[in-house]
Amino acid sequence: MRSDEPKPTPPGRASPASILVVSSYVGAQLLADIGSLKIISLGGLAVDAGTLIYPFTFTLRDLVHKVAGVRGARAVILAAAGINLVMAGYFQLVARLPSAVEVGAQPDFGSVLAPVWRIVLASILAEVISELADTEVYRLWIERVTQRRQWMRVLVSNSVSIPLDSVIFVGAAFGGTMPGVILGEIILANIGIKALATLVSLPWIYLVPEPTDT
Repeated sequence: MRSDEPKPTPPGRASPASILVVSSYVGAQLLADIGSLKIISLGGLAVDAGTLIYPFTFTLRDLVHKVAGVRGARAVILAAAGINLVMAGYFQLVARLPSAVEVGAQPDFGSVLAPVWRIVLASILAEVISELADTEVYRLWIERVTQRRQWMRVLVSNSVSIPLDSVIFVGAAFGGTMPGVILGEIILANIGIKALATLVSLPWIYLVPEPTDT
């Protein structure tokens, strides 16, 4: 068995660790996308509130890789992207449905949760590309460098995926709408915040045991 693939569980069963890790990853992705609908001031910088939780998804992805292997990680990344797209479409549908007459217009739902599709698609595109890149770097580190120093896997893979995510998202979401200097400042602010989140979340990689060969 390859070193980055987890020990098989009995047919029809999933380990509690894998269920918890996958649920946490998908949940964090959804919460980040909803939070990104509000722009907040953080350290004097304007950032979307999703930035407070989204950076942790990179380390959670590493945990998914650890419990589910490389193919499982890829499947979860694509599934999370699909769920985010369905969520945005559902919010759009609900915002357009007529409100109950006896309740009133309820305009707040649409003004808050109706998606801005350019930002939604930019977010999903950045998530898929950066998280898949994270998967490959993590895999290559284990296979070609070392299986020791697990924290280093997280640091190295995140150091590639975080800048990639920030550049793709900002470019796709806001390119052409503001000066390049401003876009550069937003990218650097995003990278800085996500790098800090990586350092905070490094110990998480030890929350689940290493897969054992069979």
